[in-house]
Amino acid sequence: MTRNLGTADRLLRVLGAVSMLGCSVFAPLPLYVRIGLLALPALYLLETSATGLCLGYWVLGRSTCPVPKGGT
Repeated sequence: MTRNLGTADRLLRVLGAVSMLGCSVFAPLPLYVRIGLLALPALYLLETSATGLCLGYWVLGRSTCPVPKGGT
């Protein structure tokens, strides 16, 4: 599969993931809530930003990657 995340999209995902991980550590919530609602989605965002591939975008046929020059 080819990359479907552009640079700006990847940067925003990293910033959101870091914020969510910080909240998962410091939020005054039960552990299972912090892990389930904050940490796991943050790890998914970090994985997608590292690989440049979002499965949700792939299923929807969406891409924020710029079109390569000379490509279709």
